[in-house]
Amino acid sequence: MRAGRRTAGGPGRAVAALGCWALLLVVLLPLLVLRSLDARFGAALAVQLVVVVHTGAALARVLTDVRARLIAFGFWLFSYVWLGLAPLAMLATDAYPRGFVVDAHSAFVSTALVETGLLAYSAGSAVAAWRAGRGSAVLEPLLARRLAPGRVLLLCGAALLLAVVLIPQQGGLAAFFLSRQAANEAAALAEPAGSADRAMAAWLLSVPAFWALVALVHVPRFPAGDRILRGLRWLLLPLLAAVNVIVNNPVSQPRFWAGTVLLALVFGASWLRGPRAFRVGAAAVAAVVLVVFPYSDYFRYDKREPVRIVSLAEQFTSNGDYDAFQQIETGVDYVRTHGFTPTAALGPPLFFVPRAAWPGKPDDAGILLARHAGYSFENLSAPLWIESYMWAGFPSVVAVFGLIGAVGRRIDELRHRLRRHRGTLAALLVPAFGFYQLVLLRGSLMAIVGPLALLVCIPLLITRKPGRPSPPAAAPEPVAPADRTAPSLCTGGTRT
Repeated sequence: MRAGRRTAGGPGRAVAALGCWALLLVVLLPLLVLRSLDARFGAALAVQLVVVVHTGAALARVLTDVRARLIAFGFWLFSYVWLGLAPLAMLATDAYPRGFVVDAHSAFVSTALVETGLLAYSAGSAVAAWRAGRGSAVLEPLLARRLAPGRVLLLCGAALLLAVVLIPQQGGLAAFFLSRQAANEAAALAEPAGSADRAMAAWLLSVPAFWALVALVHVPRFPAGDRILRGLRWLLLPLLAAVNVIVNNPVSQPRFWAGTVLLALVFGASWLRGPRAFRVGAAAVAAVVLVVFPYSDYFRYDKREPVRIVSLAEQFTSNGDYDAFQQIETGVDYVRTHGFTPTAALGPPLFFVPRAAWPGKPDDAGILLARHAGYSFENLSAPLWIESYMWAGFPSVVAVFGLIGAVGRRIDELRHRLRRHRGTLAALLVPAFGFYQLVLLRGSLMAIVGPLALLVCIPLLITRKPGRPSPPAAAPEPVAPADRTAPSLCTGGTRT
């Protein structure tokens, strides 16, 4: 039993590695961001330094954990980069990527709001870890569901059929390799209903094609072999790979979604389920997010200028991709003006209700914040921190983040427990949700809850409950001493 092999420095965590990661994330990278800036110290910046220490230390723990914690990794990576380092540069220079700037009081409330959510998440995760030995009546049987080969083949056929029907309707193959600027301009010229239908058709192409490919890779093989299933698998794999290159490429698709597709395939592989391989892969992803992500919008515009390398601080204060903290500040200012809107919490779970049937349906939080700031471009983010704050203030933030912290920790624990079982829902869904979580945290909920529903429901439909274990054998009847020496017919043994 390996559980007790390593005891020094915590439960299997290398203290030296933890110290190195903490030094890099808590000290060196923040100093790198601040070294070229003329920092203006204030109350908001002081709280922001606490946020940087909290997120950096938590990310360091995940990167050195003895278990592969994908959900925690996605959460703390987003929190460290978008709500840790980026706001540090903004608050130190009072420079922001967008034009709307708030006063010092709103900035302080925003940093306190972020840290409150982080503390609630940490508390929820700690409670779930304390109760890890107890079973889960909902999550455990759900994540233990197994792929059904017949349903997987039906999904593959449906994904290919949707591609044949919808790709021509979307403008043909060439439309999927246009820049996102061209796609947005075409959507702006269309009628609102037509634009919504076009967006839904795009997701009906992307999500089923993605899950068909992932499921086909993970579909279990029968011990005795199945020539028909194996032949269909090798026939469908290249077709679905080609469809995904078309409909899920990073040129026309948002980078967060294209990254989710790629990373879910990579981290779903069996060789990356172990803790050591996960730590290496997670470190590589963190490096790519910090170094490569700022320049990955090269294909977003029709007119592509040469790539210009700038410092991290300049990226954080000038690139709109890092507007999450500024949107939180805008939301705090919005609440000061308009007050809380508890009914807005009903919008995301009831997203499917048409506005014709619900005239008072809440507006997208990102659109509300864009209008409050006076922006002409309304397709903006609304991080989960500010969206939950707009419902009922700090209590709703604590409730939301405490819940997702507890659920995320239980999911990570159950995936670790099921890591040696092939074709489980945990092997499929947890890597995909772990990275799509960055989209969920960035918001807004109304904009992403539809694709999120597809992302969760499709794997549920192609899996089934695992076979029930055979009941314990009945206690054997007493046998005569003479019979004990006779050779036994082994049928699996009596469970004791």
